[in-house]
Amino acid sequence: MATKADYYEVLGVARTAAGDEIKSAYRKMAIKYHPDKNPDDPSAEDKFKEAAEAYEVLSNADKRARYDRFGHQQGGGGGGAPNMDDIFSQFGDIFGGGGGGFEGFFGGRQGGGKRVRKGSNLRIKLKLDLEEVANGVEKKIKVKRYVACQPCGGSGAKNGTELKTCATCQGQGQVKKVVNTMLGQMMSSSTCPTCHGEGKTITATCDVCKGEGRQLHEEVIPINIPAGVANDMQLSMNGKGNFPERGGVPGDLLIQIEEEPHEFLKRDGNNIMFEQYISFVDAALGANLEVPTIEGKVKIKVDPGTQPGKILRLRGKGIKDLNGYGRGDQLIHLNVWTPKSVSNEERDLLEKLRESQNFVPHPGKNEKGFFEKVKEYFQ
Repeated sequence: MATKADYYEVLGVARTAAGDEIKSAYRKMAIKYHPDKNPDDPSAEDKFKEAAEAYEVLSNADKRARYDRFGHQQGGGGGGAPNMDDIFSQFGDIFGGGGGGFEGFFGGRQGGGKRVRKGSNLRIKLKLDLEEVANGVEKKIKVKRYVACQPCGGSGAKNGTELKTCATCQGQGQVKKVVNTMLGQMMSSSTCPTCHGEGKTITATCDVCKGEGRQLHEEVIPINIPAGVANDMQLSMNGKGNFPERGGVPGDLLIQIEEEPHEFLKRDGNNIMFEQYISFVDAALGANLEVPTIEGKVKIKVDPGTQPGKILRLRGKGIKDLNGYGRGDQLIHLNVWTPKSVSNEERDLLEKLRESQNFVPHPGKNEKGFFEKVKEYFQ
């Protein structure tokens, strides 16, 4: 699979570009690579679609923020290059004239001007535990969404045949008019107000859907969650949203991730943090302990003479990177537990130890503090 180009490079703008600058850059690219303007250049349509995909993401504040953080694996992006009908229906209005205005720039699009309608998106929240976030998981969710009515095929017409050509647009789905734009006087197309872009009107409505062309349906949808997703991240499944009234393409299913807190472990980027308390005796004499990880319990060794604040690293026991760049670690912070009260017998033992020169603190010059240790592990 070829590596996708950076969206900012596609439009030729800086990563700090404002919305108007991005819109202007897309306008220039769309005019330059419009397929009708480049009939002998088969690569023009690919560049035209690539620019539309980049604009779809960078013109949306939420999608742009996710793209800036996670790149092409961010889940809430364009969902692949849009088809030509999607481009004309979604982005045509940036050229003026309203409702698909730049279809008429180059003499109109070949194959008719009907606009493909897209249904509404569905939004759900999906809770994941730390183990599922770390390794990825397949979830099956039950959703209610509008699907095409089977008896009428989504047309809304009885038996799918009780239709007639729209008298306003003569079946084209659009009406044309001359408008003044920044590029001069041009022919603009807009959705027919009578048939709403369908090109046909219903003479007898479907008995099942009552002319709506869709029915509410409950289904179980499997969702593959990649490893490394983060809280509040939004994933998208194309075509799993609602089917529009009387024909078109379904919207998308948008999945917002909710990361549930772990009982013991805490996430820090791709690393896992764990606070391990040890006794004074274990710190002095050493010990073998078990600690939790996202893959189950593992044994660690506490060396004799361990100082409070020491950090142990378990390599590869963290979270898989969303973009596939390895895996994080688990960092274990050792904290020496001091009892708040002691018995008389324990007090006598401790008083004897107090008198020993070996228990008088004498840190060396090379002894590192807690913050230096943490900084060292993240370098």
